[in-house]
This record gives sequence, structure tokens and C-alpha cells, in this order.
Amino acid sequence: MKLFKDDNNQIFAYEEDGSQDHLIESKTSITQAEADALIAANKQQSFNALTYVQKRAAAYPPIGDQLDAIWKGGAAEAAMLEAVLAVKAKYPKP
Repeated sequence: MKLFKDDNNQIFAYEEDGSQDHLIESKTSITQAEADALIAANKQQSFNALTYVQKRAAAYPPIGDQLDAIWKGGAAEAAMLEAVLAVKAKYPKP
């Protein structure tokens, strides 16, 4: 694949055989490493735009795992409580 980006840093991939070259227009050719860096930066920017509630919700263990830990009790429940408290500490209420 040939990789390109536009002025808004949106990434485009086209076939190596040249069959899609008419779509390239004024896009800038980039390497895989540059594309990976742009993707990582876009993911980070999207994550930073989330509210603390959204970040917390995404970080919590799945509810099924939480219920399973409560059912099992003991060490499983203690480990789940530790995981939940770690999320609360990482994303405290404002």
C-alpha cells in the first residue's frame, strides 16, 4: 500500500499497482512510521476530548467480570475492588 495524508492529517492508503493514483490528487506521501504516529496522535486527541465520566466508564472492568468477582468472593472480590479503586484514583471526580 502507498500511504498519503491530506492537509487535515487524514490518512489514505492506495494500491501499489497505480490503479488508484487518480485519487491521490494533492495528498502528501508518508511512510508507515509517519502513518502510525498520526494514528497514535489522533487516538490520543480523541481520548483527551472525553469527559472524566467517559474515561472512567471505559477503564472499569466489564460488569460481567465484576459480578463474577462478587459471586466468587474472597481474593477475586478483593482484586476486583482494587481494580475499581485504581480506576477511581486515575480518573477522580472533578
